[in-house]
Amino acid sequence: MFQPRYQISPQLLHSLKRIAVLVHELNKRALPQAVLVELQAEARAVSAYASTGIEGNPLPLTEVRRLLKQQPAQARQSELEVLNYNRALIALSADWQRPLTADLLLQIHAQVMTGLLPPHQNGRFRQEPVVIHNPRTGDVVYLPPDHADAPALVDDLLAFAQAQRGELDPVVLAGLLHKQLVVIHPFMDGNGRTARLATKLLLAGLGVNTFNLFSFENYYHQNVTRYFQQVGVLGNYYDIVDSLEFTPWLEYFAGGILDELLRIEKEMAQRQATPETSLQPYHQIILDYIDAHGFITDKAYAALTDRAKATRSLDFNKLIALGLIERQGRGRATYYRRAQDSP
Repeated sequence: MFQPRYQISPQLLHSLKRIAVLVHELNKRALPQAVLVELQAEARAVSAYASTGIEGNPLPLTEVRRLLKQQPAQARQSELEVLNYNRALIALSADWQRPLTADLLLQIHAQVMTGLLPPHQNGRFRQEPVVIHNPRTGDVVYLPPDHADAPALVDDLLAFAQAQRGELDPVVLAGLLHKQLVVIHPFMDGNGRTARLATKLLLAGLGVNTFNLFSFENYYHQNVTRYFQQVGVLGNYYDIVDSLEFTPWLEYFAGGILDELLRIEKEMAQRQATPETSLQPYHQIILDYIDAHGFITDKAYAALTDRAKATRSLDFNKLIALGLIERQGRGRATYYRRAQDSP
């Protein structure tokens, strides 16, 4: 089984203690449901922007926001990368407590890389060797493990994660998994995005009630060079595997989690819950459907709820008044989508 080498250094311990205190404080705060919906959509947009941007996606955040609202049927590669990542986030957010298995990891990869890799590589472990180059010089800097060894190494890592879930601090566990997945490099492409989504799943163990506001990927995007220096390794995997030291990466990783929790704390402190902005579960049904399909009609909403037609109209009107959705079309052709100025 995977047996990582690391220490709980004074720096790491300090970050873990501050994270624990922040989680406790954040869980005592309440936000209006309407505000939560806005912040969740923004967090997904920032995560999709940052995680794909780390890999070289050129789209600015303003364009990412627009893209996620419109959900176009036809998309360029850069747009598809963002749309795929967002859809994978939505799929994972349905149940953050599920165990991370090999099947789920492959599903995440398939969602992230749909339309970006040939079918025999999408959602499948690599079947050929790869080398990692320095993007500036073109020199080979890392030789990952042989493709024949990758599935077993992933199984060992996931068995470790499952055994330690609830035992190890979630930040430490998520950090170890993140770096080791990058080290194994189990896919032909999409390793970083898949690793960050799998990491997010384990970070849900922090128990933050507002976990869907969490967008730790942006911390890495702010200094991509430093991220690659910390998460990457140099040399031949078989020469360095026994000497890999995870402590510096964990210190950096925990610092990023702390930074994101401080951002959420600041954001929540600026918001207040009021009856006028509170949403009910049936309002959330509308917003979730729009996020998944790009728009919703009254007919589609009626199939999801037993609310009367006049009441359904009130539901739509409240979301319009809050600036969360907008009405399009007329008569029977009426539909609703995310408002253009809403995250």
